[in-house]
Amino acid sequence: MRQFKLSAFADEYADSFEEQLQGLGRFGIGSIEVRYLLGKNVSLLEKEEAKEAKRLLERYGVGVSAIGSPLGKIGLDGDIEAHLTVARRVFETARILETPFVRMFSFYAPKGESITDKREEVLRVLERLVTLAREYGVVLCHENEAAIYGDVPLRCKELMRHFHGEMKCVFDMGNFVLEGVEPYPDAYTLLQEDIAYFHIKDALFAGAVVPAGKGEASIKEILSAHRAYAKEDFFVSLEPHLQTFSGLNALVGRRFRNPYQYTDKQAAFADAVTKFKELFE
Repeated sequence: MRQFKLSAFADEYADSFEEQLQGLGRFGIGSIEVRYLLGKNVSLLEKEEAKEAKRLLERYGVGVSAIGSPLGKIGLDGDIEAHLTVARRVFETARILETPFVRMFSFYAPKGESITDKREEVLRVLERLVTLAREYGVVLCHENEAAIYGDVPLRCKELMRHFHGEMKCVFDMGNFVLEGVEPYPDAYTLLQEDIAYFHIKDALFAGAVVPAGKGEASIKEILSAHRAYAKEDFFVSLEPHLQTFSGLNALVGRRFRNPYQYTDKQAAFADAVTKFKELFE
């Protein structure tokens, strides 16, 4: 049976990159999915800044599980050429930080239109991204999220099949719940062979994001099944969103009072780590 390796979006612990790395050390987490560091989004890092980040990572003994990029998180009517320029910068950063995985999304529809009617446009732009990723030797890892083309399991699978293994899946079980989709067993079974790694987020179908094991995302069942299925160890990356979306949960636009409230980011992150580890004690 394979093991999972714990990573995290440590920008949910602190804004300062050094504080992020220090926090990971306190919680015994050896890897990070980088998203916000050195005062900016990872997609905006210049080459010298990426090298500075690499030096800090080495100083604190933290590896990079993936680049948590915003690629594909724009409308299809946006500036695609500029977005591809951003992609080149992201892929260069992935090389410098020595990770093969780049998290991405599958685009929004123009205002007033439905993304489900935009299949061919989505695929055309994604094909350009995949070709570029191949040039840099990185793997695009698609995260399921609301309102993009790959928001539900069937369309995620459609993308995986279209690219014949050149695009992988970041399985976010919490996001599936927020879309009203049961993540286990159906979604997991459908996407099992395509999963590169997992985002750990739990949620209630009522609309709240909650700590791992306190919602309806079947985190323990999914990871237990994947440990039995996987041929090698794999990353699970904590993206708890507990402080960001506490209170009246804005993530899905539903007025639902979240039962889990936190005084600050550090308290929310600490509870996220604790609750996740409790699932597997």
